Amino acid sequence: MKLLIVKTSSMGDVVHALPVVSDVLRQMPQAQIDWLVEAPFAAIPQLNPGLRRVLPMAWRKWRGQLLRRDTWRAMGALRDELQREPYDLVLDLQGLLKSALWARQARGPVAGYDRASLREPLAAWAYQRQAAVPRELHAVQRCRLLAAAHLGYAAPHGAPDFGLRAPAGGWRPRAPYAVIIPNASRREKLWPERSWVAVGKRLQARGWLPLVLWGRDEEQTLAERIAAGCDGDVPPFLKVGEMAAVLAGAEQVVGLDTGFTHLAAAFGRPTVGIYCDHEPGLAGITGAGPVASIGGKGQVPGRQDVLALLEAQIDAAAPGRPRAPTAG
Repeated sequence: MKLLIVKTSSMGDVVHALPVVSDVLRQMPQAQIDWLVEAPFAAIPQLNPGLRRVLPMAWRKWRGQLLRRDTWRAMGALRDELQREPYDLVLDLQGLLKSALWARQARGPVAGYDRASLREPLAAWAYQRQAAVPRELHAVQRCRLLAAAHLGYAAPHGAPDFGLRAPAGGWRPRAPYAVIIPNASRREKLWPERSWVAVGKRLQARGWLPLVLWGRDEEQTLAERIAAGCDGDVPPFLKVGEMAAVLAGAEQVVGLDTGFTHLAAAFGRPTVGIYCDHEPGLAGITGAGPVASIGGKGQVPGRQDVLALLEAQIDAAAPGRPRAPTAG
């Protein structure tokens, strides 16, 4: 079995699709699995040793430069790579028109969701094979059920196995440390700065260095202010793979609904996810360790509620660890 998985973006969505690799290899140990993904997120599937190849693409860049000759050369090169050998199945786990069109560039039958299961029903016209998957399920389960339906094995019901292997080397903070992820792609997702400082103080009182992550230049200033308020630290700029190594070694993670928070949970780290502009039901924090999601659309969680949830999670993971002061 030669299988191409198409799940291009964004980081959290890519993380949610990873258990499909473990599911397939559990049923078909000799399967050869490739993955098509946007280049900025390619480091995530590359952490899964069950994949044969990870094929990076740059559609987010190309779509704004379609009049340039080098754009068409780059797209042609990717198409040649996708057609280098036939696949027994091309599985579009993204379910969008763009992912369906790229899935069609590969050599092999294309499979995906049926029209009723898609946010963009037009994508279904590109699929030779379709399957119905309830839209109200968590994203991880939707991916797993779609793969099972098209590959002919029983629907998996056990805990998802993300199959991640933490990269070696790279930047490391002085241990032990806990991670705070206060930045997000949209302002609507943000949580108050003072509340983040309170979280950092609570982590520091538990004996961990609060490590405040950032990705873009404009996020670094906020990270530095939060770290200054809780005697924490701010790392230098880290690439995705380097960030993954930091997350994999964290004692505790508290973050917004972002890709790195989902990645931390996928590594099995105790993780609290704060949702300020999105319902966690369809994309809540999922992982093998203690995980929890709080908040929702129009329901910005209060500081004390988050701190109480954090304390409960820490106590569940390490019952003997001294409790922090309750003032926050």
